[in-house]
Amino acid sequence: MSTSTADQSAPAGLSQARTPLPTWLPWALAAGAVVLALVLRTVLGSGPVLTAVLAALIFGVLVNVVSRRAEGSRRATDRTVTAVVSAMFVAAMVPLVSLLQTVLSRGVGRFDGEFFSSSMRNVIGEGGGALHAIAGTVIITGLAALISVPIGVLTAIYLVEYGRGRLARSITFLVDVMTGIPSIVAGLFAYALFVVFFGPGVRFGIGGAVALSVLMVPVVVRSVEEMLKLVPAELREASYALGVPKWRTILKVVLPAAAAGIATGITLAVARVIGETAPLLLVVGTTTSLNLNPFEGRMATLPVFAFFSYRVPGANPEPSLDRAWTAALVLMILVLGLNLVARIIAKRFAPKGGR
Repeated sequence: MSTSTADQSAPAGLSQARTPLPTWLPWALAAGAVVLALVLRTVLGSGPVLTAVLAALIFGVLVNVVSRRAEGSRRATDRTVTAVVSAMFVAAMVPLVSLLQTVLSRGVGRFDGEFFSSSMRNVIGEGGGALHAIAGTVIITGLAALISVPIGVLTAIYLVEYGRGRLARSITFLVDVMTGIPSIVAGLFAYALFVVFFGPGVRFGIGGAVALSVLMVPVVVRSVEEMLKLVPAELREASYALGVPKWRTILKVVLPAAAAGIATGITLAVARVIGETAPLLLVVGTTTSLNLNPFEGRMATLPVFAFFSYRVPGANPEPSLDRAWTAALVLMILVLGLNLVARIIAKRFAPKGGR
């Protein structure tokens, strides 16, 4: 009698034992949805994007109906939401994969020794390379990092560890404003700054480094600030309890504990500016020769090199367009290398969890 009462009081979706779906069945439903979407594409003549959307919708409906009959409404809802989230993830990955595939296929043609060992001086048409642009990008971005990282890290330390009152609020407000400024505004600021001291028409690499640092500093400040806030207060209190002064606690306890996140934030800041074109067009300009002195004369950079290779391809556009795609590929490899360096630094300096 008690068993009957308990069965009647249980929710309808849980009153009976449900059989979970086999592991292979959702994959089979997904394959069936893809096949059905391809058939509809043939009939309706739709494009690949619409076909992918149809496949996702069909799979969501199929998995919901089958799971609801076999497992109940709660499990069916869970599977449906999982299918929707997975479909959104795939949809977000499609443009990225397409971009990578396009850059790789178009850029690998000129990914050779000549591209990395020669410049465009006295080159018309085929041949030439981007040695001058690669060197300019490395020098200008390195100088921008040398300017931005100390300023950004020290500002973040002040805001988290020392900052109180109106000054800290003003700095936070300015950092928020600087985070959203367009890159062309940073270029105009750097150009106007150097025009005051060197006159109109000034072009050199250090100006580009200053323009990029204007874009880097707020990113470094924000990322380092958030990482420092994640350091447990107990670590600071334990250090203070041992009589360690605050500056030494920050240097020996707080910064090592946040080193992984700080390295990642700095890498993101560098990746944020390494592909900027507008500020470098204004302040640095471009050249076809190799110039390693950032304090004198124009310098070439990879973004500007790719821009002019595409914008002014010449009478025979194919060689110039190939160089532009290869420059884009090199930029992607540089960003990937920076991320790998950040991972290595994070692994090396991350606090150990063992006792």
